[in-house]
Amino acid sequence: MSWSNQNNGGPWKSNPGPWGNGPSRPSGGSPDLEDVLRRGKERLKRWLPGGGIGGPAGLGLLALAAIAVWLLTGFYTVQPNEVGINQIFGRYTGKTDPGLRYNFPGPVGSVTVLPVTNRNSIDIGAVTRDESPRAGGLQLALDKPEESLMLTGDENIADVKFRVVWQIDPSRPEEFAFNLRNPQETVKAVAESAMREVIGKKNLSDILTTDRKVIEPAVQDLIQGVLNGYKAGVLILQVQLLSVDPPDQVIAAYRDVTSAQQDLQRQRNEADAYANSVVPGARGAAAQILQEAEGYKTQAVQEAQGQASRFAQVYAQYKNAPNVTRERIYLETMETVLGGAQKVIIDGKGPGVVPYLPLGSLDAPKAQTGGEK
Repeated sequence: MSWSNQNNGGPWKSNPGPWGNGPSRPSGGSPDLEDVLRRGKERLKRWLPGGGIGGPAGLGLLALAAIAVWLLTGFYTVQPNEVGINQIFGRYTGKTDPGLRYNFPGPVGSVTVLPVTNRNSIDIGAVTRDESPRAGGLQLALDKPEESLMLTGDENIADVKFRVVWQIDPSRPEEFAFNLRNPQETVKAVAESAMREVIGKKNLSDILTTDRKVIEPAVQDLIQGVLNGYKAGVLILQVQLLSVDPPDQVIAAYRDVTSAQQDLQRQRNEADAYANSVVPGARGAAAQILQEAEGYKTQAVQEAQGQASRFAQVYAQYKNAPNVTRERIYLETMETVLGGAQKVIIDGKGPGVVPYLPLGSLDAPKAQTGGEK
């Protein structure tokens, strides 16, 4: 069907309707489609030099317009939690911060936008999944014994379930974009290997009791070191032990062992408390005995020194007057010996035994009187 205007009308003039006349355009109505297309074609011919779109100038303008539209597609937006990785012909040219950015569009350039602040977590030894809404949206953990069972340093088996929290390193996102094909699986494999290495150097009893807080930072440092060696561009934020238990077959026996260890620790604490209450008293008594011994020692030494000095003085007087000194010593000795004994005086010069003088009886009332006073 020709769209030219050589038949003095549109296609409706050459193809009348079933009643012999084509559809007529009412006066004052909108123009039909044929008129709109014809007028647009005439305007385009007048605007384009060279007589139409098929001319060289028209093709050049269309090419420039296509290039302009293609260049405008190179604008892209980086969100606050993202970093843009720019490439030109597959070569890394730099990274961009959040905002409206530009890079050559494809196939010349490409942009990879990475969420560098988003935190990702991987559960190893168990898979956590959401339960159906009928169950209240609860989370169920499915055990994966091929990941959780690990050999300890004392040749026992421990069931270790843990979680690794990681994110893309904001300072090296290009390493994450170019050096890792499957980041989730890579981090998981490295984390499982690191945990097996750390668990393999420790005894099961320590793992179950005291070393849990030591294992987490050790595994985190080991994972980070391995990933840095791979230039993975991954930052390990936390390693969290979810559960550390013996295998199900021997868990009852190990619970008894754990209970016994707790009883042992409790008894040790009680013994330490008793020692803390008894030892200070014993030390105080020992210090008292030592002080009394020191006092007795000082007293004995001083008394011995005093007696030696008295003996030296008596000896000096004895050399000056031996008879008088001997008599005085004798009297003092007799006074000391007989001073507290009962005395009976007998006159042996008379013709017979005279009545004795009961000095002891005479002294008793005086002593009793003195006691009453």
